[in-house]
This record gives sequence, C-alpha cells and structure tokens, in this order.
Amino acid sequence: MLTWFEKHNQISLGITIFGAIAIFYISSLSFSGVIGKPNILSTLYHFFAFFCFAFFLLISALKGREKYLIFFLAVLISIIYGISDELHQFFVPGRDCSFFDILIDTTGILFASILYFISIEYRKKFIYSKNKSKL
Repeated sequence: MLTWFEKHNQISLGITIFGAIAIFYISSLSFSGVIGKPNILSTLYHFFAFFCFAFFLLISALKGREKYLIFFLAVLISIIYGISDELHQFFVPGRDCSFFDILIDTTGILFASILYFISIEYRKKFIYSKNKSKL
C-alpha cells in the first residue's frame, strides 16, 4: 500500500493539503471551558493528525527515494506547521497556545518520520538482497 502512495504521489500530496486544511479548520473552532486542560482525546488527535500530515508529506516529497535533505526539510516543515497551528490557536476564543501540544505534534511527526525512514531502508535492503540472489 505504501508503494502505491509513493507511485501516486499526487494523491499523497492531496491528502497532505487536505490534512493541513483540516488541522487549520479544527484549530479555528472555539471550545468553551477547555483552556489548559489537556485530555487523552486531545493528545491522541494532536499525535495522529501530525503523524498523518508528516507521513503523507514525506511520501509526496520523497517519492520512495532517500534524499536526506528533503527528508529533513519535510520534517522541519511539519514541525513549523505544528508550531504555527498552536500560535494560531492563541488568537481563537476558547483556545490557547500550549507547549505540551507542540511536543505531542512533534512526537507524532518524529514517529512518522522514523517509521517511514525504516520502511525505506527495509525495502532498500530487501530489494538489494532479492536482486543479489538473482545474480
């Protein structure tokens, strides 16, 4: 499935853009009485929203190839987007800017990045050993 998304990276880019818009929209919603009260649902949302955002951004940027600079830039863009999302919430009534949420966003981003990097390395070794055995 991962290779399908890599092969059709325009779909991955579309999912990334949709995710960015969805994150921004949800951050724009006002919630009463929740300022400064992190809960498990909020934590899971932050982790998985930015996990998916970073994962699909990496897929659309790398196209299954290892390019360490692009990999680093995709991670950096994801983290900057997470920080800007929290700063945006500072101006939304009933929301606040939380350093804890930035940490959770970054954890999701780094987890997605590590998982994708491992998948690239695993497939590279698997394909290399498969081609080597044919020789």
